[in-house]
Amino acid sequence: MAFLFQQDQEIENEIVSNTIEGQIAVNDLSTVPETPRNYPGETPWHRNWKKAFPKNYREVCFYDKQFGETHRADVHTPCGTTLEFQNSPITLAELESREAFYPNLIWILNGKKFKGFRILKNLPDVDHPRLMDYEFCHSDHLSMVRKSEVAMGMIKPKILNFYHPEIKGIPFTSHYYSFCWKQPHSVWFSAKSPIIVDLGGHFLYQLKKREQLSGDYAYLQMMTRKSFIDQYLILDRSCKI
Repeated sequence: MAFLFQQDQEIENEIVSNTIEGQIAVNDLSTVPETPRNYPGETPWHRNWKKAFPKNYREVCFYDKQFGETHRADVHTPCGTTLEFQNSPITLAELESREAFYPNLIWILNGKKFKGFRILKNLPDVDHPRLMDYEFCHSDHLSMVRKSEVAMGMIKPKILNFYHPEIKGIPFTSHYYSFCWKQPHSVWFSAKSPIIVDLGGHFLYQLKKREQLSGDYAYLQMMTRKSFIDQYLILDRSCKI
């Protein structure tokens, strides 16, 4: 797709030579509305995030001619990645709409507003070879069960902690964490795009999942805020999370 974009200060009267698979070619530039520089309800959290990126990355607008809609990305990088900063809950319809429009979308969520969200314990490498035949338990306590017992339909498979001889000695990482979320916004578990949780401070947490017979196991991967931002401050078309 050749698509139209609008920068922070003015509408660019040109077509950007990018192709986005599955989107509609844009030829008419005259119908794109001018975007105001301040938006009602925008929080300091939003503004501080956007200020971490150059002005020409911010408030980039795309026009979908087929549906007559303008989509405004909080940040759109030269490498083609869109960053959306979400401070409040979102409907499933809106989530699916944005993910369908932006092929390389990353959600950044204000985790300080989550109720009942806590980081728990360090995890081992979830893909460690010695864990291939085990599944993480869906509880606040770090433990595992044998995959063979789950496959057999055993109602109460034997719970193993990391002192059990079968999995004892597996090293723990400093970047994978278990967590609990007592009152989750369930729509985020339907997201197909990467999700980054911002709890404040120097670190961010990507919500990830391990596929299991007993249900996907959600966990967090920690990264520094600086490393996350820095990867998008270079003009590299291959940059993505």
